[in-house]
Amino acid sequence: MTVFFKTLRNHWKKTTAGICLMTWGGHWLYGKHCDNLLRRAACQEAQVFGSQLIPPNAQVKKATVFLNPAACKGKARTLFERNAAPILHLSGMDVTIVKTDYEGQAKKLLELLENTDVIIVAGGDGTLQEVITGVLRRADEATFSKIPIGFIPLGQTSSLSQTLFAESGNKVHDKSQTPCRDSINVRHITDATLAIVKGETVPLDVLQIKGEKEQPVFALTGLRWGSFRDAGVSVSKYWYLGPLKTKVAHFFSTLKEWPQTHQASLSYTGPAERPPSGAEETPPRPSLYRRILRRLASYWVQPQDAPQEVSPEVWKEVQLSTLELSISTRNSQLDLASKEDFMNICMEPNTVSKGDFITIGEQGAPSASTARNTRRCPCR
Repeated sequence: MTVFFKTLRNHWKKTTAGICLMTWGGHWLYGKHCDNLLRRAACQEAQVFGSQLIPPNAQVKKATVFLNPAACKGKARTLFERNAAPILHLSGMDVTIVKTDYEGQAKKLLELLENTDVIIVAGGDGTLQEVITGVLRRADEATFSKIPIGFIPLGQTSSLSQTLFAESGNKVHDKSQTPCRDSINVRHITDATLAIVKGETVPLDVLQIKGEKEQPVFALTGLRWGSFRDAGVSVSKYWYLGPLKTKVAHFFSTLKEWPQTHQASLSYTGPAERPPSGAEETPPRPSLYRRILRRLASYWVQPQDAPQEVSPEVWKEVQLSTLELSISTRNSQLDLASKEDFMNICMEPNTVSKGDFITIGEQGAPSASTARNTRRCPCR
């Protein structure tokens, strides 16, 4: 034993490196073990639904999955097959997986989709936006849009995952993490899949964006138009600069015309009262005796005054000169108890200096800018 410790002391560099390597390996193996436990628990819970008996006159529930294999830098397919697919198959549903090959394909496939009980989106915000747009563009949108849509967050950007699965997200990671990070959030994916199996639904707002010629596009989070958005799109071109790519993209954006003002005409109205949810129940037909009495009573009832005309909504119009305009729904801060429907309209003043523009963009332009300017949202 003395010789052993003496050898470790004489080769302290190798000993230190070996201890660090063993510690890292043990932590990695422990993480894999915890992930397997989560998968097993989720599969056992899903198997309870799959073991239930189906009545003779009922059909197996059909689920159509739109999987974007290119999401999460090509890891989405592996994430889905490991963490979500076993749960769906064990739940007893008839699962059909449709893999998209290019951007915009989901919109076209939704036009051809026939009968299904559940639509499941496995990807990021882009895939979800395509599916929502495809559903609402259909000729039978009034009936087809009643089909529930499930979301399994597998992309680099999954904004709605924090709203839909906030409990699992707070347990496992902070708000900056996504299932695409190095520490894969298995709980986030399994919880999302189990919510679909259980049939848990949440009503969300949809934003319709119409151009002059093209068909309308539908979004769940919002619309951004301005300099921060343009600079954010160009960040990927500077990938070779590593952590400096965001700052460099916003720096080169300031070399253009400054200040970068965007002119717009905005028409808006105040919040509207939310219509009642759910289908209206048809009252039962009264008996023949009651119908005869009602008809006779109508002859002796004094004529009522004509109903007053409802005054039209008052729209306000303003001319904007802004650095960035963002229109967002309430889905990021969902409040099911609210009785009003509204959107948040935020404007970034065009007096922002170049240094502040780079700083805000480096902090995470889309989210940081919107959160920072909540006080400058006069329209709601």
